[in-house]
Parts: sequence; C-alpha cells; structure tokens
Amino acid sequence: MGVPSTAPNLLRVARGEVVDRPPVWMMRQAGRYMKAYRDLREKYPSFRDRSEIPEVAIEVSLQPWKAFQPDGVILFSDIVTPLPGLGIEMDIAEGKGPIIYSPIRTQAQVDSLHPLEPEAALPFIKTILQALRQEVGNQSTVLGFVGAPWTLAAYAVEGKGSKTYSVIKNMAFSEPAILHQLLTKLADAIAVYVRYQIDCGAQVVQMFDSWAGQLSPQDYDTFALPYQQRVFQQVKQTHPDTPLILLVSGSAGVLERMAQSGADVVTVDWSVDMADARARLGQHVKVQGNLDPGVLFGSKSFIRERILDTVRKAGNSGHILNLGHGVLPETPEENVAFFFETAKQLNALV
Repeated sequence: MGVPSTAPNLLRVARGEVVDRPPVWMMRQAGRYMKAYRDLREKYPSFRDRSEIPEVAIEVSLQPWKAFQPDGVILFSDIVTPLPGLGIEMDIAEGKGPIIYSPIRTQAQVDSLHPLEPEAALPFIKTILQALRQEVGNQSTVLGFVGAPWTLAAYAVEGKGSKTYSVIKNMAFSEPAILHQLLTKLADAIAVYVRYQIDCGAQVVQMFDSWAGQLSPQDYDTFALPYQQRVFQQVKQTHPDTPLILLVSGSAGVLERMAQSGADVVTVDWSVDMADARARLGQHVKVQGNLDPGVLFGSKSFIRERILDTVRKAGNSGHILNLGHGVLPETPEENVAFFFETAKQLNALV
C-alpha cells in the first residue's frame, strides 16, 4: 500500500521511506521537566487522573507539541493503564510508580484474569487519541503507548517496581508454567489494546519492555521475546501497515534479539554506540535513539555535537532521532528546546 507524501515524516521513516532529515521526538517528552506539566500536576495530583481524564491527558500530551513541535506526539499514559481491565487493580504513586494491590502469585489468580475489552475498560483512550489526531493533523505522527508482556508481568507479580526482580524470577525459575500462562494472557490483552489504539487514531505504536534488560539473553529468549512476537504477530494480522516500535532498557546484550521480535523499529539505548548498533542490526533494521538523556545537561555546543554524532552514525535513512531513554525530570527546558531546534535543522547541518 503506497503512503501519500502528505504523511508525516516519522510515519514515513517508520514505514521505510527516506526523508530529508531524521524525524525527532523524546520519550517522556510530556512530563516533569516542563513547568506547564508541573502546574497541571498541582491541580490534578493523581497520575491516573492526569492520564485517564480525557481533557487533562490531551492537554498533557500536547504540551511538548505546542512548545517544541516534535515529529511525534505520544499518548500520555502508563504501561499499567490496561491492567484493571484484566482484573489487576493498581494505582500509580507519585514518584514511586505503579502499585499492584494484590500481586499475582498463584495459579488461581492467573485463572481469574479476564480478556481485555478496551471499549468498556479504557473508554478515555479513544477520546484522547482522536483529539490528538485532530489537533496535529499531518504535521506530526501520533504514537500509541503500551507495555510489553514481561514488563507488565514483572509489575503484576512483584507488586511494584523492583531493583532485583527476585519475585518474578523466582516464579520464572521455579513455577514457569504459571508465568507462561500469565505472559500469554498479557500478550493477548496487549495485542487487543494495540489494535484498539490504532483504530482510535494511533499511527505508530511503541511497546515498552522496560524491564526485559534485566533478563539474561537465554531467559529473554524464553520469557520476553516469544511474547513480544505474540503481540506483534497478532497486530500485524489485522493492521499490517502500522509501524511498531520496541524499547528495552539496558538492551546492549539483546539488541539482535530485539530485531527478531517483529518490531519495525528498534529503540537503541545510549549504552551502545549507534554505529555499533547499526552494524549489529544491519542497515535493513530501522532504529530509534539514542542520545544519553544526560547530554541535555551539557552546553549547547556539546548537545549539538552529540546530535550530529548520533545522526552521522545512524546514516541517512531508517533513523528516528530520540534519547536512549526518557528525558530526565530536572532537564533545563531551554535545552530541550535547543535539542528540537537543532534536530530540525539537520538537513542543513549534517
């Protein structure tokens, strides 16, 4: 299916077209480094309110769009947002992240989970995505936002974020059958959720497997990769033209495995040199990244030099410029502005 040239640049690059400069957005671009966000947070202190009340989530999603005009506008959400729709109750504590009220530890709990019905469980998603598409038109690409099965399972089993992942690894290594059933249910729910986001207006969807980098490569092959593939295969059956992006934090050791997931674009974190990532993945694999978020604390000349270095190493096609992870909360807003300004002048600079 041919893509009209009116399609926004990020969508075109994710589909394999060549454009005059790499499209640019930032993970966590809507967030605490922005004064506009901090002001809104005082009015709506609950993260769930900010991400689930449509008019608030729309405003937050659009704050960086209005300030910096990035090439990607991502749905303001959290990876655990769909969990209550499966029967896993949760909240998101400010500064601490998701809290699962009854962590999944038993076969009976896995058996009691039900399929996700996004229209009923997540009605706000449609309102938000439709509004974002209407607002940005073809000037930017609207990205959907989902968590991956392993990372959602890690939250559901641990009950909160973890430094060691000992509870879910205990399950993985002593009761793997229970974990595989949980991962299967999560993968099927996420596939439904991705399809729903696309139907509601998402033009590209990024799946965050934030904690898969905590697995050894052989365990990644058992507990992460097959379930990433399960999600992407189901989505591609019904929505073959929608590009899918995969992020894994701390992914240096599993980069080649990420390319086997079925994702159209692999996010590269800053622990890998972009030239090495390109060599390891092959030029046919599209990449996103991979500036160290800490670079944005440097001088403007330093930021510019690092952007140019990344873009040169990535080559002139199949690259979406981004950070290697989310923008940090203390980042000076003017440095974020400079990052975007520089990125948009790249066809003149490189």
